[in-house]
Amino acid sequence: MKIVVTGSIAYDYLMSFPGKFTEQLLPEHVHRVSLSFLVDTMDKRRGGCAPNIAYTLALLGERPLLMATAGEDFGEYRQWLEAAGIDTTHAKQIDGKFCASFFCSTDVDNNQIASFYTGAMADAGQLSFRTVGDCDLAIIAPNDPGAMVQYAEECRALKIPFIFDPGQQCARMEGDQLRDGITGATIVIVNDYELELLRQKTGMSEKDILVVAKTLIERKGVGEKLRVARPVFDRHGRSIAAGARRTASRPKVSAPLHRM
Repeated sequence: MKIVVTGSIAYDYLMSFPGKFTEQLLPEHVHRVSLSFLVDTMDKRRGGCAPNIAYTLALLGERPLLMATAGEDFGEYRQWLEAAGIDTTHAKQIDGKFCASFFCSTDVDNNQIASFYTGAMADAGQLSFRTVGDCDLAIIAPNDPGAMVQYAEECRALKIPFIFDPGQQCARMEGDQLRDGITGATIVIVNDYELELLRQKTGMSEKDILVVAKTLIERKGVGEKLRVARPVFDRHGRSIAAGARRTASRPKVSAPLHRM
């Protein structure tokens, strides 16, 4: 099966602050904040949604094709992905930009201050499924919002089955974009919080979602159940409700990549 995976390619920069952020904030000066935290450790990790998904598929014996934009610092990452069995011929390196990057500092109370640099991810719309050739399944993971909608439109036009996994971009995308993304999807994957955002922003109920998408998967926490919903039809083939079933508990999987 030829699986094409789209989404962000990123690096995670994870830092540890030995104190408490809250002790550095002065209530009388919250209108003008200028703080710098001296961190003890920093860990740079290969991240991004698309490589994470592609790597897991490779572990399962597939050779997925990665279609995503990356920065000038992608060279070593590309070699690592190729060595893991991932086809990166459609991973485009954007001149003059770095890979998307996530910078996160965590204090002793597990409070976090983070920033996300979009970098080359903002150019994901330059890529197209029309240049990929045969594709048995597309995965549209968190990426530049405009590109995610574009990919869904292309999959519908080219009759490519696709999984739409908006992830944290549920917070960024507008209702019309989310509706366009899920329309025609073979599977829509969200967690419980993202599902609520999807409902609020689109005004669609779960039953409405299953009118435009074949299957809805709601992710729970580690060790909890996945909820899989599909439409239920009457004897005349008309959709009457959203059927649901529960699968086995989610296994705990250890992988070197971190989803963003």
